[in-house]
Amino acid sequence: MKQFIRLFGATLMASIAAAGEPEQAPATPEALFKVYAWIESGFTVNFDQPNDRQNFGRLFDDRANEALLNQAVVTLERTLAGAGSAFDLGFKLQVMAGSDARFIHSLGLFDRTSDQILQPDLVEAYLNLHFPVVTEGGLDLKLGKFVTLEGAETIDPRTNVFYSHSYIFNFGIPFNHSGALATWHASPSIDLYGGLTRGVNTSLDDNNDSLAFHGGIGLNLLEGKLTALATTHIGPETPDNNHDSRYLNDLTITAKLTKDFTSITDLNYIYDEAANATGYGIAQYLVYTFNDLISIGVRGEIWRDADGFYVASFADNDDASDALRGGAVTFDPRTVGGGRTTYGAVTLGVNIKPPLPKSVTSLVVRPELRYDRSLNGTHPFHESSARDQFTAGIDVIVSF
Repeated sequence: MKQFIRLFGATLMASIAAAGEPEQAPATPEALFKVYAWIESGFTVNFDQPNDRQNFGRLFDDRANEALLNQAVVTLERTLAGAGSAFDLGFKLQVMAGSDARFIHSLGLFDRTSDQILQPDLVEAYLNLHFPVVTEGGLDLKLGKFVTLEGAETIDPRTNVFYSHSYIFNFGIPFNHSGALATWHASPSIDLYGGLTRGVNTSLDDNNDSLAFHGGIGLNLLEGKLTALATTHIGPETPDNNHDSRYLNDLTITAKLTKDFTSITDLNYIYDEAANATGYGIAQYLVYTFNDLISIGVRGEIWRDADGFYVASFADNDDASDALRGGAVTFDPRTVGGGRTTYGAVTLGVNIKPPLPKSVTSLVVRPELRYDRSLNGTHPFHESSARDQFTAGIDVIVSF
């Protein structure tokens, strides 16, 4: 253990020194050790002006006609040197404060603040080890708390095209895990993932006593112009139930059709044994980049909550974490599900990146228009009275 601590300390100090002395930094696109941050704030107009101030079926942009400080994030990270290198050790520590933390809250961390709209969260805290074994690419091992492999969208808003999120992101995949995850770089075109976690959105505490499997396969084809990531998470997720599993499966395919035109397809299928509940759907993204200043995107999606188990609107700040925790909890009466519904949605958005000095900050402004509709005649929107919902949103991301 003492040798490991000395190795970790020496690696950290060396990386900090390299970051502070550019003339000694390795010839890589960026230093291995990084400190970075961003702030995101957004506002969503709901033209129905619901009295409960809820945009049904939405999480990070759930509040209607109300400004949100979504995220204030600081990250310390030492990335690995890359496949083919000798043994290496990295880490990541990412902390957040904001309204988005209400939904990525993991059991056992900051539980006493879960009733607040602006909450702290430890998004990621892990060690990353690289072993030059078996193949030229070697094996990476991640230990700690980390975000999921699944889905086309992420918690980090800088990687997403839109302010609002898809039904797949909100209800079809996990947000984070605690455990161990191995990545074997089997070849330049194939990565294999596999590991054990405590479950969906759990850390120090779990709502049952069973572990879960998380893994999949990633393909990198045509010199990076076509990628595919097929992932699964399998394990019990029902409170106090160690036997009935929930199967969360996702396939994301990204195709660089031209230098400026990108297609992303996200396919999702989930099943919960305890509730005998199925959900499935597809989200299709098309993104065109005009120049360094402007890009435009469109997202079309269909997602079926076949048994009315997954899609909901969480009115109280702690209702989402209470649902995960289970037990004797009381929900806000405005927290409702949408029933057995097939959801359709179309989103049109623009990313505007004003030319600012990169050494100081970057700025992204993302206005969007979105239309949601029940495709099978149910009425989940506008306080459970309407078949559709029309919103206009905008957020601003300032990165440091």
